[in-house]
Amino acid sequence: MDAPVTDTFEKIEDIEIRLLLQALYDRYHYDFRNYAMASIKRRLRQARERMGFATISAIQERVLHDPAMLPQLLGYLTVQVSEMFRDPNYFRAIREHVVPHLRTYPSLKVWIAGCSAGEELYSMVILFREEGLEERTIFYATDINQDALHAAETGIYDLDRLKVFTENHRKSNGKSSLSDYYSSGYARASFDKSLRQNVVFSDHSLVTDAVFGEMHLISCRNVMIYFDRVLQDRSVGLFKDSLVRKGFLGIGSKESLRFSEHAPAFDDFVREEKIYQRAAR
Repeated sequence: MDAPVTDTFEKIEDIEIRLLLQALYDRYHYDFRNYAMASIKRRLRQARERMGFATISAIQERVLHDPAMLPQLLGYLTVQVSEMFRDPNYFRAIREHVVPHLRTYPSLKVWIAGCSAGEELYSMVILFREEGLEERTIFYATDINQDALHAAETGIYDLDRLKVFTENHRKSNGKSSLSDYYSSGYARASFDKSLRQNVVFSDHSLVTDAVFGEMHLISCRNVMIYFDRVLQDRSVGLFKDSLVRKGFLGIGSKESLRFSEHAPAFDDFVREEKIYQRAAR
């Protein structure tokens, strides 16, 4: 009897999830309908348990009638886990292989897509400052989660995370001490506001929004891994149309352009670090 009961519960839960995702889109225009189902299911189960709801349907009823609950739910649906200079070899490759090409431009635009709480943004700004490119660069930091964007704008992190941040920065061949860029107190580290002087923070969805034009570098790491194939293709197409010819795209270590319909528009640039170059053709 256990197997049929379990199967029935799974089928009902799948229906509940589809209805909730459609409701979020219809009511608030947040579109999670083409996110990978296994990931969405895992996050919604966690939300149901921690928020004290008996069913996914109960979450739907509450969020439809109480907009104040939306940010809390988005906190579960959007992954906000990152580090400064995460995967240091990626940032080393940007420094050693991409930066020499970027130096040839009089002005630059860099897009950090899915910036979360800003760790990757500050990593890139610091790298550009160390390489003498910050002053000629506008950085666009985007996410669909307003709370994450606010955290990115403040640039404040728990001090106990700085040990990892500092080690990552060192491994990325940082040219200074990370401590040069923040002040600490009350168990928090506050990154210097000068790092945000050329940054534009914006609410942007890879699912529903349009291109950011004329970018020289786009870094979108560990975001597309949560999308299904249709949404991955849309995102890669968006990046393709947002890049200048011979511009650069960096993605996560577990992500790939291999199966995308837009793959022919990109050439491998640093293959082992998943850095691609928009083809000139």
